[in-house]
Amino acid sequence: MNYREEYQKWLTMFANDAETVQELQSIAGDEKEIEDRFYTDLAFGTAGLRGVLGMGANRMNIYNVRRATMGLAKYLIAQGVQDAGVAIAYDSRIKSDVFAKETALTLAAAGVKAYLFESLRPVPVLSYTVRHLRTSAGVVITASHNPPQYNGYKVYAADGAQLGPEAADAVTKYIEALNYTDCVPMDEKEALEKGLLTIIGKKEVDDDYTEMIKSLSVRPELLEKRGKDLNIVYTPLHGSGNVPVRRVLKELGIHVTVVPEQEKPDGHFPTVTAPNPEDPAAFKLAIPLADKVGATVVFGTDPDCDRLGAAVRDGKGEFHTLTGNQIACLMLSHILRSRKEKGDLPANGAAVRSIVSTKMADAIAADYGVDMFDVLTGFKFIGEKIQQFEETGSHTFLFGFEESFGYLSGTQVRDKDAVNASLLVCEAACACMERGETLYDALQALYKQYGYYKEKGVSVTLPGKDGVEKIKSIMAALRENYPTEIAGVKVTAVKDYLKGVRIENGVETKLDYPASNVVYFEMENSNWVCVRPSGTEPKIKLYVASKADSQEAVDALNDRMTEEAKKLLV
Repeated sequence: MNYREEYQKWLTMFANDAETVQELQSIAGDEKEIEDRFYTDLAFGTAGLRGVLGMGANRMNIYNVRRATMGLAKYLIAQGVQDAGVAIAYDSRIKSDVFAKETALTLAAAGVKAYLFESLRPVPVLSYTVRHLRTSAGVVITASHNPPQYNGYKVYAADGAQLGPEAADAVTKYIEALNYTDCVPMDEKEALEKGLLTIIGKKEVDDDYTEMIKSLSVRPELLEKRGKDLNIVYTPLHGSGNVPVRRVLKELGIHVTVVPEQEKPDGHFPTVTAPNPEDPAAFKLAIPLADKVGATVVFGTDPDCDRLGAAVRDGKGEFHTLTGNQIACLMLSHILRSRKEKGDLPANGAAVRSIVSTKMADAIAADYGVDMFDVLTGFKFIGEKIQQFEETGSHTFLFGFEESFGYLSGTQVRDKDAVNASLLVCEAACACMERGETLYDALQALYKQYGYYKEKGVSVTLPGKDGVEKIKSIMAALRENYPTEIAGVKVTAVKDYLKGVRIENGVETKLDYPASNVVYFEMENSNWVCVRPSGTEPKIKLYVASKADSQEAVDALNDRMTEEAKKLLV
């Protein structure tokens, strides 16, 4: 069936839904828009669904939410785990609450019990809830830090980590076998009466989650001593972090000043182009407020509160927005230094990072005798490592991170956790105060000790059907013709994670990773370049990492490498 036929099918299938019909009729003369909405189904992958809001097979709407949910329900029933139920959370995005309820009632229609939060909650709270209530799965309605026109549907397995590739493929097969008309939600009153819908909140989850986060402090005595003197500005960027972040910090004795214009949940995100704490523009209101109140640290969380970004003041009074890698290195150094000073750094300690994250963390870990593991991009792979450590007893997990501003220091959540990260930022700042320095000073000290590292990410958006084909052709070209050098820096080996091989001097060795569409170039002197398509957006991503003996040298090298590496995306 072509996109035109699918368009007409929707007009007929949902003829009784006046709002849907009106929206679809409004694009009747826009052939490109019709094609984009109907040339394919919205893909269900390891990150679930994510797409632009609107009616159509390739859009986020109640019909795709119902179909995905019924597919998930059938998968759980086939596995025989449906009785444990599914936990459901949602963030502040447009229609998140609507999609969450549709999810709950569609599960109920399939005979699977739903535990639905009474109001918005962060992603890490959902991950914690799956483990805490021992449900068979979890769903959170969010599109993370995407612009306002997006929403999404993330699925979590019983271990609290995002659904793995094999399970996602199995759910996809159930979804593809369903017609939209097969996916009718149960009436809410009926679901409540039959015990197939339970509303949860503070008593069932929040109090325990808060205590768990507080227990992750590695220097609680420092928080008690210095927390009251810490001057921090926080922005939840109109998202779900406002309540849990402030509660945890308040109970630990830390006062934060919140950006008032960005405090309340609002899916339109009126003060930012995109609610992304990775973007320095996210702090355009926070930094002036920090200047007003004399704060030395600013941090923000995205709408689903799994990512945290930060800016710190230097000795001249200027703010510097930190990268995710810099924040992670400050956190890792704080954890390892603190535990060593206290004498409770485990002999089998381990940290985990994604393959596109900074190798500076490797140097820090090695200095403390901690093993560093790398995994594919996607926090579920960090969750898998935690599970392996627990099952085998081989290592004690201390910290995990991705360069995309995701961090975790506990094991009761299996996804990145910005509430956890907010504690670490504040605690690291208190430790710096105790030593008579700032977080900015601490970062410069790390560079002087371990070398100057710099990483840069470039994303190229290629939307629509043509974009999908372009991304495929770029990746195919990379595999057919590897560069031998980039900006004068020699490529020493190539890792092709799709083929599962590492190639050095023409010799292939096997890689022990799941297949993934990633090409990674190892280079001289700890430099590297990596290219991969995004798993959740119509983008191809380039990562460029450099190392040198000074800030000036690493800046210049990284700029040269980035400009040259961009040619790989043409």
